[in-house]
Amino acid sequence: MPLTLQHGLRVPSQTEALLRKIGFKIQEPEDAHLCCGSAGTYSITEPKLSRQLRNNKLQRLEEAGGEVIASANIVCLLHLQADTSSRSNTKPNGCTDT
Repeated sequence: MPLTLQHGLRVPSQTEALLRKIGFKIQEPEDAHLCCGSAGTYSITEPKLSRQLRNNKLQRLEEAGGEVIASANIVCLLHLQADTSSRSNTKPNGCTDT
């Protein structure tokens, strides 16, 4: 669940519930509540820490074993996509290798 929904808007897991309802199997990564490193301008003001948070998030997502990464937050998807070309087949939703 994107942290903007979880913390900012305090919306319960509606994204996951919707995906399950339409037939997706959700594989939650360990530490799913932690930021991907792209919060607001964080990736600009703290690039080194932002990259480390992204690497940590991608590692956890790979360990969860899903085929795609889905998020209701486009900024999170774009941030994660920036470092998936050298990783496994787990890609943010809509991303393909070229």
